[in-house]
Amino acid sequence: MNFTFKILLFLFLSFFSYDSYASNKDFDNWLVVFKKKAIETEGISSSTINKAFLRVQFLDRLLVYDKKQPEFIEKTNVYLKKRVTKQRILIGKNLISENKTLLKKIEKEFGVPKEYLVALWGIETSFGRHLGKIDTISALATLSFDKRRSAYFSKELIVILKLIDKGTVNLENLYGSWAGAHGNFQFMPTSIDRYAVDYDNDGKIDLVNSLEDSFASAANYLKTIGWDKNISWGYEASYEKKIDERLLTTDARKLKPTLVKKDFLKFKITAKNKNFISAEFKLIRPDGKTGPIYLATKNYEKILNWNRSLRFAITVGIFADILKNA
Repeated sequence: MNFTFKILLFLFLSFFSYDSYASNKDFDNWLVVFKKKAIETEGISSSTINKAFLRVQFLDRLLVYDKKQPEFIEKTNVYLKKRVTKQRILIGKNLISENKTLLKKIEKEFGVPKEYLVALWGIETSFGRHLGKIDTISALATLSFDKRRSAYFSKELIVILKLIDKGTVNLENLYGSWAGAHGNFQFMPTSIDRYAVDYDNDGKIDLVNSLEDSFASAANYLKTIGWDKNISWGYEASYEKKIDERLLTTDARKLKPTLVKKDFLKFKITAKNKNFISAEFKLIRPDGKTGPIYLATKNYEKILNWNRSLRFAITVGIFADILKNA
């Protein structure tokens, strides 16, 4: 190794070491301010703050994950094939059979078909096999510190601290995804606060170890936001004429108008599913100007509330259809 190369390597490593040190120092300063606000403004006990932040770390790799989510990068067919596999379908069918009594009870009480619950479970965490191993407080603190979506994640962090303070959730169980989502169905803290249910009546909401709490919480979430048990999520569509771009939703944040009868007639849009049931639809094309097109109902929009990704909602719907018809 020549002298010049050694100097360049030293400077390179020194730069990144300093950059990492600076980020961690800034994060530590931010933590001091945040914890003070949580205690003085939000009314969270100092005991909870001290315990919750005892193991907190700045996880800079999460900032990369936040910008490269597969729901927004992969093509629909690729995304779908990776998540609705023959093995996952078989596991899903078996789990419906194994939990038949519980699922039937929850379906009757909340009006959400068991196939959607199991499909969501399968897509979110592969039926609880991949819950995530990242410390939830560290994830939320890191993303709160980052300026990109600081307000959103700061709110989530405050909510989970309040839930810990009230004894609703167990701090020791709080591990999950890079974004701070937790449990079998990957609930963000605000979703735990609004929709989670202590269905087994043990005094805690346990979305990791209790299938009763997990299934009931997911069902309560969908019911509360307006799930309609009488309609499907949607159908893959075909068409004969070029469709007006103003009718095509290609971004989950910008849903286009609901189709009317003349739109179906003008562009000769039909559902590929022979069991098509009439409803109000939006026309969804996740891949932009190419790729498959779907007729999506209001239930599809409810799944979007869960995860604001066109591909995610389509995949959950298709998986539920397969489980229902298998």
